[in-house]
Amino acid sequence: MNVRDLLQEAAAGMLQRPARSALTALGTVLGVGTFVAVLGLTATTSSQIDARFNALTATEVAVEDTGGARPDLVPLSFPDDADARIEALDGARHAGVYWTVPLPGDETVRAAPVGDTGAGENVKVVAASPGVLAAAGPTLGQGRTFDRFHDDRREQVAVIGSAMAARLGVTSLETQPAVFIGGQPFTVIGIVSDVDRKPDLLLSVIIPAKAAKAIWGPPGEERARMIVSTELGAARQIAREAPLALDPAHADRFKAVPPPDPKQLRSSVSSDLDQLFLLLAGICLVIGAVGIANTTLVAVLERTGEIGLRRSLGARGRHITAQFLAESGALGLLGGLVGTSLGTITVVAVSFVREWTPVVHPATVAAAPAIGLLTGVMAGLYPAWRASRIEPVEALRR
Repeated sequence: MNVRDLLQEAAAGMLQRPARSALTALGTVLGVGTFVAVLGLTATTSSQIDARFNALTATEVAVEDTGGARPDLVPLSFPDDADARIEALDGARHAGVYWTVPLPGDETVRAAPVGDTGAGENVKVVAASPGVLAAAGPTLGQGRTFDRFHDDRREQVAVIGSAMAARLGVTSLETQPAVFIGGQPFTVIGIVSDVDRKPDLLLSVIIPAKAAKAIWGPPGEERARMIVSTELGAARQIAREAPLALDPAHADRFKAVPPPDPKQLRSSVSSDLDQLFLLLAGICLVIGAVGIANTTLVAVLERTGEIGLRRSLGARGRHITAQFLAESGALGLLGGLVGTSLGTITVVAVSFVREWTPVVHPATVAAAPAIGLLTGVMAGLYPAWRASRIEPVEALRR
């Protein structure tokens, strides 16, 4: 029996019961299809992650005020000109210091005048140098943000997010509204509708850092931080230089946190997706293999007479083994080809809907049908062995 005979026998075996053959190959179709879709979608999303990551996160550095060895003696390590020192570094665009104002007691924020008996709002008040708003990339709904002039003169002005403005009842700046923070009036000069970074600012009342320090003192238990926006590719360098630029004598009082490496992030995300979805693909392949093995074993029992006739005409055990392995392998290969097509179509369809560029590695497309073939052959080993053990006389008696 040559290869051509084996292929003809395999095709005849599958075509005898086409519906059952199709259902048997379904598990392999799902497994291989999931395999191709997983690898394709992972490669496609990785390129999208790179693009988005580079746009914002890769250009942001956070500097924390640790206070050094005795933080209780140094409530605020950032110098008054911290913004200018960092912005003077090559690659830095904007930098600013901020902290949460520790309001004493039950002081709240309200839009009503002092003396009003209405209850105020327990909202977050952020003391920020002018560079914070510049680094955050605000989109102004009304008015403007405060600048270095306001900060140096300790002007009691405030910038609030649009949601916070609605909460406090500030709808327009034409009447020069004010918010009262624990009885201290701050004129609202700007309403921010959106920010590129630090979205929590939209839910805060932002006031100049020097005015906040003059009224409520330095930061409390929650120490100050700095946000730095950089040119693309300069973030890690800025993170190394920032502590020395802020205070060369006490660089240990600062901890600069650079953005994670985009390649590492992509690898991490890809690894998580690979592990999760390849597990699903493996389960589908196991189910498909069990289906092929079960169907092939039933076919062996149904075709016992045929096997006995072949053996009586001179066929040997290895010929019977090869015949059933060819059938199970053909089912696996068919399932692999269909699964590869469905997986590729899935990647293209998802990319089309999401407006992405589909990425499917040629090695994946080439290997997927081979995986289906291997699954089919492995699933047919036991039934083929059972078939080869059937004696001709015993088979013809049934």
